[in-house]
Amino acid sequence: MTLEQKKNIFIELGKFLSQFSTTESHKNSLVLQNDFFFDAFQNLIQLSQSHNGWYTNENVRFSIQSWAEALTEENLNQWLAAYDFTNVESKTIGLILAGNIPLVGFHDFLCVLISGHKVLVKTASNDQHLLPFLAKYLIALEPRLESYITFAEGKLENFDAVIATGSNNTARYFDYYFKNKPSIIRKSRNSVAVLDGSESKEQMVALGEDVFRYFGLGCRNVSKIFIPKGYNFDAFFNGMFPYQDIIKYEKYANNYDYNKAVFLMSNFALLDNEFLTIKEDTSYASPISSVFYEYYDDLDNLKTRLLIESEQIQCVVSNNLIKNSIPFGTTQKPQLWDYADNVDTIAFLIFL
Repeated sequence: MTLEQKKNIFIELGKFLSQFSTTESHKNSLVLQNDFFFDAFQNLIQLSQSHNGWYTNENVRFSIQSWAEALTEENLNQWLAAYDFTNVESKTIGLILAGNIPLVGFHDFLCVLISGHKVLVKTASNDQHLLPFLAKYLIALEPRLESYITFAEGKLENFDAVIATGSNNTARYFDYYFKNKPSIIRKSRNSVAVLDGSESKEQMVALGEDVFRYFGLGCRNVSKIFIPKGYNFDAFFNGMFPYQDIIKYEKYANNYDYNKAVFLMSNFALLDNEFLTIKEDTSYASPISSVFYEYYDDLDNLKTRLLIESEQIQCVVSNNLIKNSIPFGTTQKPQLWDYADNVDTIAFLIFL
């Protein structure tokens, strides 16, 4: 298959996904293979929370819509224009996927196929349905892809390179197990926001999206804020208030109750709005239902620190306070060229 043919396949997938908005579904008779896949995908969306309690209808649809917006001809052309695929020799790439948020491994899956390689996928135990369904749709569009897509039942075998995502603990295992293979091994990361108190109400509400989307389970979720001395937390809590219904989700509420109790028993000073606690802490990784904060005295010193500790950070949100930071409310809508851990996956795959 040519690059243009592969791009067109994913453009068609984008059109299919665009039928499933964040609130409802609209069947488009012009979408290819719709008679076979539309109703089945709608049913799968409805069942997702029974497969994974964190995969609410709203969050699954948000992920689907984000990919629908990403998989356009314009985006694919802009993304791929920088690469030369002419000398790629097709190999088998093993993918070990996380399951923390819906379709979290789709970008790696896309990168492997678009670069001309075969993909051997090991899904997470709590995310075994969405990606295989989309793979079936792609194969229905282009039957030749069937020989390029395999889902592994047991451990990965017979592959030439691997892309594995996990915790810091599993990353050490991956490093050892795959030491003789070309690899991208991803560890735990977190995202931060840098505030100076001048943010608008709209920006603070958008920050709430960065904090609460997917219940804070993603590496792109803001788990820590840096604030100047004397910061007025009213602005922060006012921005979080529109997301108060998150406490109605039992799994989130259980985490809120547990983590708050642990903090209080440890005599930590907390600020609390009855669905989110914030705690002063130097760590980047806060538990579900909590955000850590840390004061800064000098913005230039903070910039240096964030640069030094960049391997712990996925992305930074600010109102242009930090170089290469992104706007509030955009952490969970990365562009195709926004690579996890800033490692260019396509370049890795081209030069195998």
